[in-house]
Amino acid sequence: MTNKEMTFVQHLVELRNILLHSIIAILIIFIGIFPFANEIYSFIAAPIINVLPENTNIIAINVISPFLTPLKMSLIIAVYVAMPYLLYQIWSFVAPALYKHEKQMILPLVVSSTILFYTGLLFSFYIVFPVIFGFLSSVAPNIVDLTPDIQYYLDFVLKVSFAFGVAFEVPIATILLIMFGITTVDKLKSNRPYAIIGAFILGMLLTPPDIISQTLIAIPMWLLFETGLIFAPLFKQNKQKISDKPPPNSSKKFSKKEENSDNNDWNDNEMEAEMKKIDTEMKKLDKE
Repeated sequence: MTNKEMTFVQHLVELRNILLHSIIAILIIFIGIFPFANEIYSFIAAPIINVLPENTNIIAINVISPFLTPLKMSLIIAVYVAMPYLLYQIWSFVAPALYKHEKQMILPLVVSSTILFYTGLLFSFYIVFPVIFGFLSSVAPNIVDLTPDIQYYLDFVLKVSFAFGVAFEVPIATILLIMFGITTVDKLKSNRPYAIIGAFILGMLLTPPDIISQTLIAIPMWLLFETGLIFAPLFKQNKQKISDKPPPNSSKKFSKKEENSDNNDWNDNEMEAEMKKIDTEMKKLDKE
């Protein structure tokens, strides 16, 4: 921790600066992305376009949707792209209040959580979306033309991709729960059936109401949960080794003094006997 403690106002000023820098970073990326919004949307729409009938495109129901939808998409993609910088800003705000061993553990977790989030996004785009849209196009009645709206399609893609990005953070959540002593590896292993059921329930809540997308998110969550159980003991052992190291300024003389003071402490029986003795003397004084 830092030697000089910051006041509450200084913390607010620092938080304001971090928020300002984060907004500026998002705006800069947004300005760079927005001129290519139509090309980016065409790339995002590729999974649904590939399963539509030939010469069929996405439609726009609202008049202003062709402008607002790419605008919204560019802003959200700018947030996704700026995610490493945003996490770095959060880290720089929290780091001064952490001990050295905590910094050594949290930095790898921040990096790994960023990688897992991007992995979830890629997994949803290249694995999940082709399967979902292929299934939906195959079950549609022959009299129905599958022509999704530009805005509804974007909302669907953003919702599902973000759900997969968050779901891929399961190992980080598992590691943190074990690191901070909230639970143990043995307890989580004994509750594995409940974890699997919970993964399918979350898959049902986070994805469209079909068994395919629910399974595609539930199985990776379960596997990532098992991954967290494998790596969590490594982080816990690392934390214990670092925290068990004696302070650099400690000396044997201090340790002996502390040991002697511990030996001189009264136990419960001696304390109770002394209190009874004092109580007896006080009663004698009252009688006199």
